[in-house]
Amino acid sequence: MSAAVQAQPHTRLLLSGNDAIARGVWEAGAKIASAYPGTPSTEILESLALYPDLYAEWSVNEKVALEVAIGGSMSGARSFCAMKHVGLNVASDALMTITVAGVVGGLVIAVADDVGMSSSQNEQDSRYWGRFAHLPILEPADSQEAYEMVKYAFELSEACNTPVLLRLTTRVCHVKAVVEIGERVVHDITGFASDPRRWVMTPANAKGQIPAQIARETKLLALAESSPLNRLEDGKDRRIGFVTSGPAYMHVRECFPDSPILKLGFTYPVPVGLVEKMASGVAHLVVVEETEPLMENDLKAAGLSRIHGKDLLPRLGELTPNVLVPAINGLVGEPLPKGSVYPKIDPFPRPPTMCPACPHMGVYYSLSRLRKQVQISGDIGCYTLGAGHPWNALDTTISMGASMGIALGMDKARSAETKDKGVVAVIGDSTFLHMGMQGLLDIVYNRGNVTTIILDNRTTGMTGGQNHPGTGKSLTGEDAPRIDFAKLVEALGVAPERIRTVDPYLLPVVFKTIKEEIAVTAPSVIITTRPCVLSEFYDRQPPFRVIDETCTGCGNCIKVGCPAITVKRTETRNRADGTSHELKFTTIDTAMCTGCRMCVESCGPKAIVPAQPTAVAQQ
Repeated sequence: MSAAVQAQPHTRLLLSGNDAIARGVWEAGAKIASAYPGTPSTEILESLALYPDLYAEWSVNEKVALEVAIGGSMSGARSFCAMKHVGLNVASDALMTITVAGVVGGLVIAVADDVGMSSSQNEQDSRYWGRFAHLPILEPADSQEAYEMVKYAFELSEACNTPVLLRLTTRVCHVKAVVEIGERVVHDITGFASDPRRWVMTPANAKGQIPAQIARETKLLALAESSPLNRLEDGKDRRIGFVTSGPAYMHVRECFPDSPILKLGFTYPVPVGLVEKMASGVAHLVVVEETEPLMENDLKAAGLSRIHGKDLLPRLGELTPNVLVPAINGLVGEPLPKGSVYPKIDPFPRPPTMCPACPHMGVYYSLSRLRKQVQISGDIGCYTLGAGHPWNALDTTISMGASMGIALGMDKARSAETKDKGVVAVIGDSTFLHMGMQGLLDIVYNRGNVTTIILDNRTTGMTGGQNHPGTGKSLTGEDAPRIDFAKLVEALGVAPERIRTVDPYLLPVVFKTIKEEIAVTAPSVIITTRPCVLSEFYDRQPPFRVIDETCTGCGNCIKVGCPAITVKRTETRNRADGTSHELKFTTIDTAMCTGCRMCVESCGPKAIVPAQPTAVAQQ
């Protein structure tokens, strides 16, 4: 049991925003919690699973996760669901209907926006779901507020018969702060009460619920205007007043401590009356919001003048001090402090790469050798890194599960130049179960000439190694049924002879298998079978080293892409025809090497051999 669970009332703990939310959900008496892992929201469910008297699960995708939470709420249980911003797109169908039907037990949805796109394919502003789905939005600025707001969100949900969105950002999710915690309240499950007019969303029944949804917005607006989560902080420098929310508030308070600030925690519906009160006492009003001008546009539409926002501040990335100070100083005509008080820090560049012995490298090494013969559609996961150096083996990456649908479109839109090329879709095991099965079914149904490679590394790798139905383990680490991918794809219609299972460490076998399958004019699937090197299923082997005297500098081992292999020295030599070429003599970091043998298989002169016992002992 975690220290957080054992803590007595009013204990102070150092918690990240994600951990604080988990604590708040548990204290609120929630009984059901579901999620699909996605940075920056992943740790909420991992932390919540440590608490007793609560059911928590990794769902196969965000839509299913929300549906599980909805089912719990319908049954009278306080229910919670977590996802990152792009996950809410996946869950939106269920979301848009439950906002009409309403809730029984409180239903809270935590959605984490990746402001600055540190680990996402886009930067969307989830506050727009408040307007789109007619939902209240709460925005914490730190861990303490995250803890308090999620508890209040359950009360608000039940009081207004609505799901509540808790909008987070990466900074709130991952930054730690001291949080004063309490104890769990008892919230019994009342049980499901059959009411087809409410829960069976036929058009006739849904139409009957819309007036209540509209009336709810009036109530929510009144609550936003009077909510203690929205507070006006006075200041003596009245040249500029700020309206802000979330972690942007922290930056504004730090940079402009003498200015009035309207700090919003209940951000949708926008409390226009409170903003008008602020605006009446300042020369200029600046709306500081990450990332879209949602509040700014609403305030302008309400008739407020002298408003600044995205005319001064960017719509991309965090509004940190080094962004705020130049923009606001320019507005009031003040020079920047000498030397800049808030210098921009450029960290040492470190491009992302795969781990030593990552089983994905063998596939991408082979695809890179076939580059002129294939079009390659990628997906979202660790294997997205196959687009980078040294493989350069992806042509597209759009969204979770999109690789196969896009590959089918490529197949059906062949030109004279691409008619003889193979079309390959690459997808991971967790992603295939998340949203990929439908794409493969579509390929089979529409007779697509596509080879799908399922990279089964037995984990959800990119988000930190979470379990899924293909791992044989549940969220809590208990044994669970494990999906057989070969049987699954056969059930989806792929012919048994076109289902190939390969060891990705055997490079010649991988290369030969891919080449054979792209030559077949029928749907085919290749499944790789090595676990992630960071998972509990990986079996580390003794390391290898390079014999300097035998190495010819061909550089084949570098092309595998393993970060344990580095270039020790280079030489430029002339060929017999007078042209020059560069030789790359390599070395292997035995502390990083896990003995996968992929580099051994790529080495023509056999210069890579097991490390000496002394090297093994040094590990």
